Amino acid sequence: MNSLSPTNHNDRKPNRNDQKQGEVVERRFQVLVVDDEPNIRSGLAKGLVKIVDKIETASDVNEALDKFESGDFQLVIADVRLPGDRDGLDLLTLIRQHKPDTSVIVITAHGTVETAVDAMRRGAFDFITKPVDLDLIREQVTKALEHYRLQSENRELKGRLANAGAISGIIGNCSAMRDVYQQVRQVATTDATVLIQGESGTGKELIARALHDLSTRSANPFIAVNLGALPETLLESELFGHEKGSFTGAARQKPGCFEQAFGGTLFLDEITEIPPKSQIDLLRVLETGEFSRVGGEETMQSDARIISATNKDIGEMTQDGSFRDDLYYRLNIVPIRVPSLRERREDIPLLADHFLTYFCLRHQRPPKQLSDDTMQMLASVNWPGNVRQLRNLMERLVVTISGSTIEVNHLPKEIQQVTPAGNVQVKSLVEATEKAEIDAITAALGVCDYHRERAAKMLGVSVRTLHYKMSRHGLH
Repeated sequence: MNSLSPTNHNDRKPNRNDQKQGEVVERRFQVLVVDDEPNIRSGLAKGLVKIVDKIETASDVNEALDKFESGDFQLVIADVRLPGDRDGLDLLTLIRQHKPDTSVIVITAHGTVETAVDAMRRGAFDFITKPVDLDLIREQVTKALEHYRLQSENRELKGRLANAGAISGIIGNCSAMRDVYQQVRQVATTDATVLIQGESGTGKELIARALHDLSTRSANPFIAVNLGALPETLLESELFGHEKGSFTGAARQKPGCFEQAFGGTLFLDEITEIPPKSQIDLLRVLETGEFSRVGGEETMQSDARIISATNKDIGEMTQDGSFRDDLYYRLNIVPIRVPSLRERREDIPLLADHFLTYFCLRHQRPPKQLSDDTMQMLASVNWPGNVRQLRNLMERLVVTISGSTIEVNHLPKEIQQVTPAGNVQVKSLVEATEKAEIDAITAALGVCDYHRERAAKMLGVSVRTLHYKMSRHGLH
């Protein structure tokens, strides 16, 4: 059969996919048209010549498979009814098995609901009935190729992150993070109890999930509970469960976190927020491996690996008596400290690139990149909210900036006003203290999406104190 391709690429309309984030890329889109009618093949080839780089045609399944296996096609357009023992739906199945990322648009002159459902179930990108509307087919081809491009960029990003040594979604290649990776891999395959320490927003739960994912318990549940978010009256029920009628509102029996995590991992986040009585109950479970539901008499066995985390100095809390030292020793069998973002500034470009790509895909926005000046400024920030703060900023920029390059003037004022590292400016203690206070409040509000109660808790002050300081500094 004839192979149709544009003879003059200079006449082709500019393809915005030719330029990839930060570099010019020769991205060639190739399409295979499969139809037993020569006029359909010729018409589609001519109609698509300006939006794709190369078009091949075939008249039956066997010819299509020969060309598909020897070529590099991102999209196949196939008629349902084809000569021979196999039809277009069989071709769709074979293509998806051989190269799942390839998009397939199915066309037919005999469209039925059953055929359309069957095509979509087999993985078709779209189902179009004849006579083919060229405007519609161009629109769907453009969407299919955009879908392919986004998938390719996502794969490339994952490959870069894998090469950087990331595990279970943790991103970083600095020496401090490589030390964390080594600790995680060493302890993951054991059942040792782990205490993860680090500032808020550093990714402690990601470390806990990595420990679970790399363990022999990975096929069983990973149960996470934020102890700081639970009122004391519900904490015991949440951890150990309760029987029906054991207290007002207990309308049914409810398994607790220990029971739900049987055979898996129980992650106790903000462990230092647990009240004294619950500390005793938790210690008893760790020592005996047994617990009972609230209002129940049956003794149940615990088979959950315990991983806990805190953003406070738990060792200091044992000294002042606010946290039991015997519980601390039980939890701190293997300590893992997660570094703050300001301790791993060399990871900021990798993280920023990852978050930009992720949120562009999530919000279906064109790819964006940071200018060199913008990246240099981001590397100068202290990031009190750590990776979470950087992540939130990247999402904000993706959804609010229309251009492809993010410049310094696009950044929030509190970021732009940061003094670059190395340019030391001497201030009075009063000025320095006030600026530090303003920076901390602004960062906390940003991390907490301006939820004042959560921001006050992060800052370690009352909501009333936060309101007073915001008013004093003119922060609204």
